[in-house]
Amino acid sequence: MDTPEPTVPEQAKRKPLRLIVAAAVALVLLGGGAVWAGTASVGNAEPVEVAAPDASATPTPTPTTPELRPGPTLATVTAPLRTCSVAGLAEDSRLGEFQAQVVNAETGEIIFDRGGSTASRAASVLKVLTSAAALSVLGPDYRASTTVVAGSEPGQVVLVGGGDLTLSSTPTGDESFYDGAAHLDDLAEQTRAAMGGTAITSVVLDSSYFGDPAWEPSWNRKEQTDGYMPLITALQVDGDRDNAYNSTSARSDDPVGRAGAAFAAELGGDPDVSLGTAPAGASPLASVQSQPVSTLIQQSLIVSDNALAEMLARLVAVESGTGNTFGAIQPAVLAGLAEYGIDTTGIRIADGSGLSDNNAVPPAYLTKLFQKINAREGSLGVIFDGLPVAGGSAGSLSYSDRFSGDNAAADGAVFAKTGWIDTGYTLSGIINAEDGSTLTFAVYALGDVGDNAKQAIDTITTGFFRCGNNLSNT
Repeated sequence: MDTPEPTVPEQAKRKPLRLIVAAAVALVLLGGGAVWAGTASVGNAEPVEVAAPDASATPTPTPTTPELRPGPTLATVTAPLRTCSVAGLAEDSRLGEFQAQVVNAETGEIIFDRGGSTASRAASVLKVLTSAAALSVLGPDYRASTTVVAGSEPGQVVLVGGGDLTLSSTPTGDESFYDGAAHLDDLAEQTRAAMGGTAITSVVLDSSYFGDPAWEPSWNRKEQTDGYMPLITALQVDGDRDNAYNSTSARSDDPVGRAGAAFAAELGGDPDVSLGTAPAGASPLASVQSQPVSTLIQQSLIVSDNALAEMLARLVAVESGTGNTFGAIQPAVLAGLAEYGIDTTGIRIADGSGLSDNNAVPPAYLTKLFQKINAREGSLGVIFDGLPVAGGSAGSLSYSDRFSGDNAAADGAVFAKTGWIDTGYTLSGIINAEDGSTLTFAVYALGDVGDNAKQAIDTITTGFFRCGNNLSNT
């Protein structure tokens, strides 16, 4: 960098002068001129008289000092002084082991951070990663198929599950909890037509598309009996709910058998039902398809449906070629997320729903992913459209205990995925802040926390909303 030089002091000017005079004296002596000289010292130089030089001698040029020009000045970028603090809210004991990060969605600047780079259990917020991987690997238009093929014996058909956990036992026209799902009665009608006059005497149930175990070992079994999670099998109906119309409904210990019994009833004639696999090269008889992945993602996110998230994760694994078990999910999902160009270091994925304590995602990963979701990069707008909205008409942020009271100030401005497991509560998404800025955020309240952690999370999120880009990190 060029900078202006300081003014040359008088003493420094004298040193080159003595050199010039000495040179002149030497020249005169050589030319026969007379001189007299005094003694010079470092601190003071005595004057030296020099006789006028011979006019014929070559004149000694007088050196000139070039005019100095000031160098360019570097522009100084000053970060804005942010004065809106949520430090008091962050100290709320209801938040337990608190982690959070907030980012300006337009600039990518981190404006608030508490352990944002530490990978921790994200609860159902993990469904956002599952959904992003499904959009990358399967694509928004992918549909899962349930088929019927001819068996190895006359009068035998094989019902082959293709991973569609939304397949419904309700009559066509009578929508189950999964609006727009395929129906067993349609599949049965196609099968009877394909068999012509041949009576259907036996049905084989093939659920081999997904491998065992059907239950992730780290899950609490009460999630099954309380009605939040089914066994994960490639063949089942209505997410294996006792009540096909309810989001939360007890699940059975035999989802494949339940689906087979419902299909046999639709076929009529009381056929025998057994477990098995379809013969190689069997002739297809009938087929129905699920809603597209784009719809399944939105149905999963809005109410945090575990069955749909596990369905998507397992289909991602199968399509990726990593396998068809829980162990195949992590490499498949991480490969799918690679498309978005965000570092996945530290992420651990044990399932697709986030129910396992063994999952781990840094809040910093979520704030970056939500930047892309907010920008609707690729197909990620599908996720934005499925997010619950604070104070919305439906979904997990529309309940009376979310964003209520003073926190209702953020109604309509927070678009976020909720998370809850026994060891923590989480919330992550997008905030259209009061000052017009857009923020992405992730909040974790982990450890020995109670249900009131949700209100503490809502309160600090509302603080983010009020502060906007003026949010201070102190």
